[in-house]
Amino acid sequence: MPDPHYQRHVFFCVNRREDGRRCCADNDSEGCREYAKQRMKAADCHGRGMVRINRCGCLDRCDEGPVMVVYPEGVWYTYVDREDIDEIIDQHLLKGKIVKRLRI
Repeated sequence: MPDPHYQRHVFFCVNRREDGRRCCADNDSEGCREYAKQRMKAADCHGRGMVRINRCGCLDRCDEGPVMVVYPEGVWYTYVDREDIDEIIDQHLLKGKIVKRLRI
């Protein structure tokens, strides 16, 4: 099996829809992504062999958003604020436990 490069890869949708429809960017998804990235760096858990936090374009789930997805598990989350991001980091990314209340 090839080297997966990261233990977990997290994608935050930061898409902004110009047509006025609901989008993840309306909910500070870029700020939340940056916050998550800094938290992982502070925990010395960001980078090769650990966790990678990335931005991405539309994941086509904006009505459930803001959204993020964690691979390799393929777990989709929504979040409201940084406290939700903290819970996803503390439970899923650091301990491997899915946060059921935020899962979509």
